[in-house]
Amino acid sequence: MDPKTYFETLNRDYLAVSMPKEDLFWTNFMGTSDDHDAFAAAETAYKTFISNPEHLAEVRRQLQAAEQQPAGAERERLLHGLRGWREFFKVNAIESPDARAMQADLVRDDTELFAKRKALELHYENEAGERTEASTLVLRTNLVSCADENVRKSSHEALLDLERWVVDNGFPEMVRRRNAYARGLGYRNYFDYKVNHEERMTPERLFEILDEFDRQTRDAQERGFEQLAARHGDGALAAHNLSYYMRGDTTRELDPYLPFSKSLQRWVESFGRMGVEFRDATLTLDLLDRKGKYENGFMHAPRPAWLRNGTWKPASINFTSNANPNQVGSGDDGLLTLFHEGGHAAHFANIVQNAPCFSQEFPPTSMAYAETQSMFFDSLLRDGDWLKLYARNRAGEELPDALIERKIRSGQPYRAFSERCLLVVPYFEWAVYSLPETELTAERLIKLARATEKRIFGLDGESRRLLAIPHLLDQSSACCYHGYLLANMAVHQTRAWITRQFGYLTDNPAVGPLLSEHYWEPGNSVSHDDTLRSLTGEGLTGRYLAERCNRSVEEAWSEARQLIDAALVRRCGLRSESCTARSFWPTRASPTPPCSRPSRPGSSGATISDSLRLLRCAAAVSSARWPGVSPSRAQGEH
Repeated sequence: MDPKTYFETLNRDYLAVSMPKEDLFWTNFMGTSDDHDAFAAAETAYKTFISNPEHLAEVRRQLQAAEQQPAGAERERLLHGLRGWREFFKVNAIESPDARAMQADLVRDDTELFAKRKALELHYENEAGERTEASTLVLRTNLVSCADENVRKSSHEALLDLERWVVDNGFPEMVRRRNAYARGLGYRNYFDYKVNHEERMTPERLFEILDEFDRQTRDAQERGFEQLAARHGDGALAAHNLSYYMRGDTTRELDPYLPFSKSLQRWVESFGRMGVEFRDATLTLDLLDRKGKYENGFMHAPRPAWLRNGTWKPASINFTSNANPNQVGSGDDGLLTLFHEGGHAAHFANIVQNAPCFSQEFPPTSMAYAETQSMFFDSLLRDGDWLKLYARNRAGEELPDALIERKIRSGQPYRAFSERCLLVVPYFEWAVYSLPETELTAERLIKLARATEKRIFGLDGESRRLLAIPHLLDQSSACCYHGYLLANMAVHQTRAWITRQFGYLTDNPAVGPLLSEHYWEPGNSVSHDDTLRSLTGEGLTGRYLAERCNRSVEEAWSEARQLIDAALVRRCGLRSESCTARSFWPTRASPTPPCSRPSRPGSSGATISDSLRLLRCAAAVSSARWPGVSPSRAQGEH
């Protein structure tokens, strides 16, 4: 087989095993199918394909043959694609027969635990003292926004029950098997294996970065705790009160200005004004919480975006949230999911490479790289200018400056703690996977979780409820949580650069094109560090994030006030302090619309606002149809 035919065959064969797996993943995780056996079989087929060492050997042979072909653009494109597949199989191919055999056991572990977890019921006591079934999303929202301490306490206890359920239902055995699998591949343990494969670094290098961030933010966290206790009493530092007193006082006040019924519209309008395009992708959204549905937002792309022989193949992308529109804070949570998962969708819809291996979310795609794209967008929701321009109550009234200031004053002192909630997870997972097998018991894991939380937060109690975090249970997301923190470092590095260049982020029409060119279009053909250097001129650094954590309230509010004033002037197109946001709210115009840029593959030149301009949201509707976007296949969510 000649190199070009082999390359095209490989692209086709990969899609033949990946797309069925992704379709079954969606229906099983959305609770619209219980065909766990079919999903396990499809997952095993996919893992078998990508781990087959014969593929790596053959790609290397075909690369050598392609290098002998006449020089020219066609040969360079072929070499680029084959090199992408070489890197893909280098991180996925498993040469050890024993390790390949163990893969099926790991998939079965995940499938069995997921099926049992779907059947588990968690309960808390509502304001009337009634025992109420709830998802983990509802329980966590209660901890943030419910004024009734008994509701918060019972929600916290339900999450502790989930921790106990996890360690009593096979998690220690899963850790043993994952470690055995990693050792079969030549690594010390599963954490060592995942960090090398996901981020192309050693655990030692990772913890150099994390240790430095720990030192840079520990004092700011302590100051925040002291302030919280001084304001609300020592009881505010109790595990079931911590989130509420850090955020709950403004969550209830903000709720009328961030109704869930407007979340979808505000996401569409905000992304559109930033020049974000989806290149003809089909998006499937499933937004409301319901029993049997996976209790965490996520995005995946069953059909990757790529160029097939110069012809654009747009992505098919699914993402989900677990909103409960009747719950205080649901609009804020819904926006967070739409911006986060919508950021992922924008990223994977805009990868312009000539093979699907460049446009999938697993290694060699770095988790930190992927999460940078989503967390960049959800970071906007904390910005004073975004809140001023988009947060409206049902009467159309804008969010008062005083409430934005209170939000900043109530949140900035605890910014370090918020980031350290990401920091604690990799320390815990490294400790778990480093335990001797004889110590992998339920009690030891619970004690280790509490000890790690104590080390990072300095508080007594179950501040993070580590074993209730769903990422730890699935092999694909286990030992990857540090990616969120590395990503947030990159986010603030990116924000700082764009702000230096343009002065603002919200509604900046340059944002989408810049991110597309430097971060999205290359896919995993370049490293995360290379994308940052391409845009900002420097490699990954945590300096900018640490600076944000260590800022005083006065510094944070002063910056927000300046951005708000500048945003009002820009939206009005006037240099007048009398301008109000309400007077220009219907305006869509951008100073430099993205449609003025030259057409690119998969781009019609229109922004998401153009294609979705007729969208109307309703409070209890979790999916909507508009040009290029399909409604959710999951039924019963209305």
